Amino acid sequence: MSVPSQTISRRHLLQLGGVGAATLALGISAPETAIARSAPSSAEGLFGLGVASGAPGPDSAVLWTRLAPEPLAEDGHGGMPLHAYSVHWEVATDAAFVDVVRKGHALAQPDLAHAVHPKVTGLSPGTEYYYRFRSGERYSPVGRFRTLPGPGALAERFTFGVVSCQAWYHGHFTAYKHLAADPELDLMVFTGDCIYEYGITSANLWRHGASVTAAHAAEVQTLEQYRLRYALFKSDPHLQALHARVPAVVIWDDHEVQNNYVAGTSAYGLEDDLFEHRVAVAYRAFYENLPLDLDALPHGPTGDITTGFDVGALARFTLLDTRQHRDPVPTSPEDQHAEDRTMLGAEQEAWVTERLTRSPAVWNVLASGVVLTAITENRTDQWDGYPAARRRLLDAMARSRNTVVVTGDIHHAVAAELRADFDDPTSANVGVELICTSVASDGDGAPTHGYAPDWLQHDYVKLYDGRRGYLTVSLAPDQMTSTFVIVPWIEADDTAPRQVLARFTTPARQPRLDRA
Repeated sequence: MSVPSQTISRRHLLQLGGVGAATLALGISAPETAIARSAPSSAEGLFGLGVASGAPGPDSAVLWTRLAPEPLAEDGHGGMPLHAYSVHWEVATDAAFVDVVRKGHALAQPDLAHAVHPKVTGLSPGTEYYYRFRSGERYSPVGRFRTLPGPGALAERFTFGVVSCQAWYHGHFTAYKHLAADPELDLMVFTGDCIYEYGITSANLWRHGASVTAAHAAEVQTLEQYRLRYALFKSDPHLQALHARVPAVVIWDDHEVQNNYVAGTSAYGLEDDLFEHRVAVAYRAFYENLPLDLDALPHGPTGDITTGFDVGALARFTLLDTRQHRDPVPTSPEDQHAEDRTMLGAEQEAWVTERLTRSPAVWNVLASGVVLTAITENRTDQWDGYPAARRRLLDAMARSRNTVVVTGDIHHAVAAELRADFDDPTSANVGVELICTSVASDGDGAPTHGYAPDWLQHDYVKLYDGRRGYLTVSLAPDQMTSTFVIVPWIEADDTAPRQVLARFTTPARQPRLDRA
């Protein structure tokens, strides 16, 4: 499919961006009697993009895989013929699958790039499970997940990783190698930029030893191109190992569609009708390639990734969409400071406020696509461009307790205390923001650069570093421990060691960052 040169009708747009109800249902659950082919025994590497789990609950999880014996086939179908194929799945309490507790059947169909998203229910809270898929005689790798604690249960500890910005072509995913080896990890939170839409050429292919075909040199615009780009990034073995190790929850930022886009508007002047088509197919590919629940399936150019879940009584997670509902970039200081400007949209803002102010949890975790901390007013793509909306969110945090914002986007590791009023040096803290650096975007990076003074001029910014890595956050009833991890290099190879850059503790009910 290529981007049409003429105006696209709304009906055609929805056909391009949507999926029929029957197709969708069979991709989640299908009766054993459903007529479909089994993968041929000759299909080596049928599960070439690995397995994943997501949407964790105390008694459920969504499983994911995509049949792709040739992940980088340039038509975006992963080397699969355009037919439906039977996929069986099973969940067990042991890695040998002696004690199988749930099993089912789905259809991998070309309309969804041969991806399946079965939802497993009826599981026990706080329990470790193993899962795998089978089509024909071929089995997938084995994945693992742990269900969340039951409602009201106060876990002693819950540890999650925070990652973002994985420009595959800028370097190796060494961060994922180390994160997947963390024995304490319960969950991965991805805060945006799962892919990048830019063409990959000799100018930006910094990952030593890697090569791509000419098909990757074009900027991504079509459904086939988005599918191919996800396949390229997800072909990385360290990312596949992390997905198999723990459940993942994911939000998007801008590069899943186009750099700095705002709602349905391109930042580069693409006509609205054509850009709506691009958003529709980008959101479709996002759903196809990630372990998302049904609510995340887009309807044309509209998608809903906002969701939340509770880790018993210990933590409430709220995943934000800071891209799709925001007002346009301000055109003047008066516009920027208008009281009615919104980052989240009225409906999402009300939902987040209610989740915060009515939360019974010890900790409240918000996952945001862009930085909340006040830095400089010329950073209008971040919450600095939406100060009234930020103030309303900070007010809600002040009426809540123990709020932690985890963010990505800027390719730097930052730890900051969030003040009720950033313009008042005596203002009380209402939460903390932990910003993970990129996994690969911008290559090896460096401890500092020319933008550092913008950040370090503020006494509430406690850390700033521009090397690659990730963040882990460990929640306990009495305190939170946040650990920033870096890897010294990523361009040359994936052998760089894990180095702890900084560790902070935050006592419960005392929103500050104490450097350990």
